[in-house]
Amino acid sequence: MLRMTDKTPPGFDLDRMADDERIVKRGFWGKLRRTAGRVPFAREAVAAYCCATDPATPMRVKAIILAALAYFVVPTDLIPDVILGLGFTDDIAVFWAAWRAVSGHITDAHFERARKLLEQPGETHSDS
Repeated sequence: MLRMTDKTPPGFDLDRMADDERIVKRGFWGKLRRTAGRVPFAREAVAAYCCATDPATPMRVKAIILAALAYFVVPTDLIPDVILGLGFTDDIAVFWAAWRAVSGHITDAHFERARKLLEQPGETHSDS
């Protein structure tokens, strides 16, 4: 569980981050499986997920990634995902804005772990 530390920025909302973390843990892999082939940022999303679950990642970076991935996971968003051609437009915009803010923290090791996870399509990844 997340807790306030000396490294927690002032005004940081740990409760919000914990909510986003729960949403991502419960739904990220299921959403990724259901949308396979239709999400143009799947590789980057998994690398970001790997970064967010890395204990070495700064809390601010984790918060940004978790917020963007939670937006992707939550079924109610600005533009419903079922609208052909437009459905992931808002998800893409939110994800890429977050990506620009944190991409310097996403390492080759995160991309390698993401590659391995994506190469195991039959595997059940944790959504617990």
